[in-house]
Amino acid sequence: MAEAQSSLTVHADGVAMVRLLGPQDRLLRMVERQHPDVDVLVRGNEITLTGDEPALGAAKALVDELLEMTRNGVELGEADVAQSDRVLQTSNERPSAAFGEPILQSRGKVIRAKTLGQRDYVDAIDLNTIVFGIGPAGTGKTYLAMAKAVQALQRREVNRIILTRPAVEAGERLGFLPGTLTDKIDPYLRPLYDALNEMMDPELVPKLMASGTIEVAPLAYMRGRTLNDSFVVLDEAQNTTPEQMKMFLTRLGFGTRMVVTGDITQVDLPGGTSGLRVVSRILQNVDDIHFAQLTSDDVVRHTLVGRIVDAYSEYDEQRTARRAELDEAHEFANRAERRRGMTPRDRQPKRGARS
Repeated sequence: MAEAQSSLTVHADGVAMVRLLGPQDRLLRMVERQHPDVDVLVRGNEITLTGDEPALGAAKALVDELLEMTRNGVELGEADVAQSDRVLQTSNERPSAAFGEPILQSRGKVIRAKTLGQRDYVDAIDLNTIVFGIGPAGTGKTYLAMAKAVQALQRREVNRIILTRPAVEAGERLGFLPGTLTDKIDPYLRPLYDALNEMMDPELVPKLMASGTIEVAPLAYMRGRTLNDSFVVLDEAQNTTPEQMKMFLTRLGFGTRMVVTGDITQVDLPGGTSGLRVVSRILQNVDDIHFAQLTSDDVVRHTLVGRIVDAYSEYDEQRTARRAELDEAHEFANRAERRRGMTPRDRQPKRGARS
């Protein structure tokens, strides 16, 4: 016999329903997707939830949090609904309180941490001189670091912002790109320019760059410098060599903060070891240096991005496990041959030997 269903009504007073529900009621559909056992019906400013316990209570908690965030001026997206539900299911924190205060408000857009991992990352930037933000694409590593840099400049905590990246090819070659050296390097720095123009008045950015208040440059340009009273962001750090990483970190001067971001699963170096992988082992226990690990749970792009990241991680784990099994089988075979008095060299055919 099926359990009797119950209904709950939530009154969305003082809220523009289009902001709460989203275009074509997409946010409403996301609530139903997160809680498929609950039906959601909206009439006017009343939201009626129908379903079995405890699914009904979990869905109501999500709607309450979305209402609170909308009242607080948060522009909700589909990823925010999924992330809010994840926070409610996995922690004792409320999403409306967990996502932190706004970092910047620019051109009608509010920039703030949207996941627990992002909030911890932003808090670490406030509390440490050097912070490493390590995680997959879409977790906001660079975007939040740049927002904190602009915030620090606006508050006059630093005198300038320095944004840098290693100019390493991801399958292409610089020599085949048209133009001067500056033209060749510019595409690698373009994402940093784009983010700056989102966070600041686009007419102000060129003036600040012309005066040296904001500098966007390849990592090689940092060599031999001491960076004082600056907020420095090194992006795509997985493509630095250990020597480049050491060079960059030792540019640290008085009154300067550094944020290093990267994804160690997307190394484009033609050979050798990633400096980001090495530094996490060398500096892990050094005071005033923090390593923030972001995961697929912190992805704030399209919800499909998180699933793509998880699928690749699972594939890499399976491939690593298969490689370990093959290595173990090979070692077992070698031990067996040694017990029979043979070595791997004995198994190789001798040159010139007749079959």
